[in-house]
Amino acid sequence: MAKKTSTGRALRVADQIQRDLAEMVQRELRDPRLGLVTLQGVELSPDYAHAKVFFTVMGAEPEVASTILNERVGYLHSLLYKLLHIHTVPTLHFHHDASVESAIEMSALIDKANTSNSGQ
Repeated sequence: MAKKTSTGRALRVADQIQRDLAEMVQRELRDPRLGLVTLQGVELSPDYAHAKVFFTVMGAEPEVASTILNERVGYLHSLLYKLLHIHTVPTLHFHHDASVESAIEMSALIDKANTSNSGQ
């Protein structure tokens, strides 16, 4: 039973980190090269020491956005530390989430295939 509680707590902490970071990225990081960043999810390590933060970006190259976000992790971590009331605030690691772009491409291919088949 304790396992479910810790999993539930990890999910709540990850959700809170995602909400807080989304606001911070929007409000605190005013770099025009960043584009519009959307946080897709946060995965915490079992010991809460590390957090993988998955994001998508519009209006910027994913590599550029990833570099900027990862350069600012110390600043974001310090802001997060002030907001969260937990023993260990995880080290942040930003990763571009290409699944949205892949889904859009897949949908376009399906639409194209359906259009080709209906023309026969």
